[in-house]
Amino acid sequence: MRVLVTGGAGFIGSNLVDVLMEQGHEVTVLDNLSVGNIANVEHHLESERFHFVNDTILNVPTLERLIRQADLVYHLAAVVGPKYVVEDPLGTIVTNVRGTENVLELAFKYWVKTVIASSSEIYGKSTAVPLSEDDDRILGSTTIGRWSYSDAKAIDEYFALAYAKKGLPVTTVRYFNAYGPRLDPRGYGSVIARFLTQALRGEPLTVYDDGQQTRCFTYVTDTVRGTMLAATVKEAAGQVFNIGSDRETTILELASIIRRLTGSASAITHVPYETAYGPAFEETRRRVPDVTRAREVLGFEAHTPLEKGLQHTIDWFREHMSDVLNATERSA
Repeated sequence: MRVLVTGGAGFIGSNLVDVLMEQGHEVTVLDNLSVGNIANVEHHLESERFHFVNDTILNVPTLERLIRQADLVYHLAAVVGPKYVVEDPLGTIVTNVRGTENVLELAFKYWVKTVIASSSEIYGKSTAVPLSEDDDRILGSTTIGRWSYSDAKAIDEYFALAYAKKGLPVTTVRYFNAYGPRLDPRGYGSVIARFLTQALRGEPLTVYDDGQQTRCFTYVTDTVRGTMLAATVKEAAGQVFNIGSDRETTILELASIIRRLTGSASAITHVPYETAYGPAFEETRRRVPDVTRAREVLGFEAHTPLEKGLQHTIDWFREHMSDVLNATERSA
């Protein structure tokens, strides 16, 4: 099968590419490397079944050529992470909305099955626990930039559902706090990336607010498996699925686990959100997925225990963190 992965040099995308290559597919990655890293896919560059295109989903002629040649599209390219979103809300909206519109318009034109990557940020400040796919979205004011990401992803989902009504086999997956090897040490809003970088450098682990916020961290192999099931299970077309672990962990507990697993002597310090994201930043206290639909329709369940997944991630960070950070400094 000929598979196009937009954002395929990124964290989740490159792990997805690994599995697709192992299965013998012909894989094309479209990535402008604004967030992705060519090192994530360089081990495939010599393969005749792998093709890398350094371009953006906003370049319609390139995107059209690639989708026309594909049997399946995994659309993961996006501006991600609260820090990026706060710093560049316009780029967030343009890339995440117009880019997805381009992908779906062309997938419909050439009738190519598509999986759209969305986010648990969709739910905003909802206090529902757990969060089902049909729960209400509760957001803050438009003057608070972080919600632009949630709205952009919601528009992406509306596009996907609208094209599904026209018959296009398109499925949306909402990711919940994926982590694992190739997680960008620069962070961009990933609390695990931030804690690991700080712990391995012997720096204080910065916990925002009181640390009692909870998240459900999902190891990337589980995230990838759920994503691929969304493409292979026929009944998934036209639906939206939460893809995540349902183990709830406080941020303070996460910091303690990481400090223990790394053997770090780093202190844990509490800082206000404003320190990282500026004034008027809003955060969600709890975010837990209801994975009933994914379990019943896709046969999906996250299997990797948090401590096991973190240890794999720590091992990768120990080996690669300095290379990634040095490359970032050279390109700055």
